[in-house]
This record gives sequence, structure tokens and C-alpha cells, in this order.
Amino acid sequence: MGQFIFNKTPLDGLLLIEAKAFADGRGFFMETYNKGDFERNHFYEQFIQDNLSWSHKGVVRGLHYQINPSPMGKLVFCLQGKIFDIGVDIRKKSPTFGKWYGEVLSGENKKMLYFPPGFAHGFLALEDDTYVHYKCTGLYSQENERAIIWNDPAINIKWPVEQVGGKVIVSDKDKAHPRLDQAETNF
Repeated sequence: MGQFIFNKTPLDGLLLIEAKAFADGRGFFMETYNKGDFERNHFYEQFIQDNLSWSHKGVVRGLHYQINPSPMGKLVFCLQGKIFDIGVDIRKKSPTFGKWYGEVLSGENKKMLYFPPGFAHGFLALEDDTYVHYKCTGLYSQENERAIIWNDPAINIKWPVEQVGGKVIVSDKDKAHPRLDQAETNF
């Protein structure tokens, strides 16, 4: 039996993955990725870039994605702290186009989300000193980078802003993104 539990979500391709941790009086040990275990669960994506972000409580990042010919899937894991992590299906032919799924990821619960290409990704940091690690299936491409405004009313993401005192911190760049109905997608 592997070190991971793979759970489907209501959005096709978006997976909730739970990692097993082995704890004792010293702390814990866990795998965050194992190609063999992932392949036994019919997950064959190859990761070619790793990213790390650090955020203060209340920071919103996203909703980011890359279009073809440089699509990027992301396996997201919160190393320390806590985030509300979400993905929006932006595949125009998908029956769940424009729908979102969110999950709390934390250093304690050891959950991960996999967002395949065709999903916009974002999160809200729910604690200070939050570190988020991303394993990516594609390389960053500035020319193919796109995003959607984090609070698009048509998507209606239920961000838990009350958990951060009702105030969020959004970069100027992320404040300027278009709504989904104006965004460029080619999935």
C-alpha cells in the first residue's frame, strides 16, 4: 500500500491527495511525492519545476494559469501555516466550466491538491508565515501566463475572509486581472 490516498473532487481532473505521515517524539517524516505510488493511482504527469511561496495572513494569490503551448499543472502542498486553496475549471468544453473547488491545506493536515492544466489556481493565506510548495508539470512562461480576478462575481468563490479579519492583501498585478468571461483560455 502506498503513502498517498487519492480522492476525486466534483471537478474532473482536480484531485485531493492525502499523504501519510509517520510521527514519533522527534516529529514526523512523510513523502510529498513518489512516482511509483502516483503511477499506481493512474497519475502519470511529470513534474519539471518546483516553486515555493511565503505569505502573510490575508494574502490572496491568483487566480493564475498558463495557456497552450505552455500549460502547467500544479501539485500544491502547504508546508507551514494554512491556506484556503482553490481551482477554477476554465476548460470551455468542460461541463464544470466556471465552477470552483476549494480545500483548506495546512502544515497539520498534510493534504495536497492537484490542479491539471485548464484550471486557474489561487489561495488565501489563513495564517502568518505560510509556506506553499508547488510541483509543476510545465515551465513558467511569461508570454503564456494568464490570470482571472480573484473575486470574479460570476465565479462566486466563497473565500473565508472572515478568518483573516475581513481584509485581504492582493498585489497590484492580481487586482488588474480580467473576469472569466474576458479571460483568454485555449483548453
